[in-house]
Amino acid sequence: MDDKTYNQIFLKPRFQLDFEMNSEVLLQEMKSHLHDASAYKMKMVDNHIIIDVPDKETHFWSPQLSIEVEEISEKTSKIKGLFGPKPQVWTFFMFLHFAVATAFLIFGVMAYSNWSLDKNSLLPIVMLVALPIVWVILYFVGSLGKSTGQKQMDELKSFTKTLLKKNSLVFITETF
Repeated sequence: MDDKTYNQIFLKPRFQLDFEMNSEVLLQEMKSHLHDASAYKMKMVDNHIIIDVPDKETHFWSPQLSIEVEEISEKTSKIKGLFGPKPQVWTFFMFLHFAVATAFLIFGVMAYSNWSLDKNSLLPIVMLVALPIVWVILYFVGSLGKSTGQKQMDELKSFTKTLLKKNSLVFITETF
């Protein structure tokens, strides 16, 4: 897992690792080592593993690592990882983006209607300028949140590396 992932523009960095091991065996190996690390909260459902930071260190911007194990062939498998905020935070931000987009469309229709009826359209035009600024602010707030959780994301990354090394696994390829 390369550090260049964190320097990208993406708010939810991803990675992929290919292994020379059957996905069932890989899942069993990972499951056996999940209980060794009591510091992290971990949940495993089918071929998905979710790793959270400890409760005492959790804050609003705390990241979460979601891992999915896929079978490529009988002897190879792939791990797909996704660093991101907790689902509640991500849903809240998506709701805000949806609300801004809906308001932009409504004010766009209002501006066009007022313009075609030769009425005053100052408020809709002001909102059509202000709402894209709000979008940019939301993006920077999300980036600020990502940088606030950067230390915890690095800790999750090193924990995942340690977990995979315990399994004596050899990476075939590593993609970000």
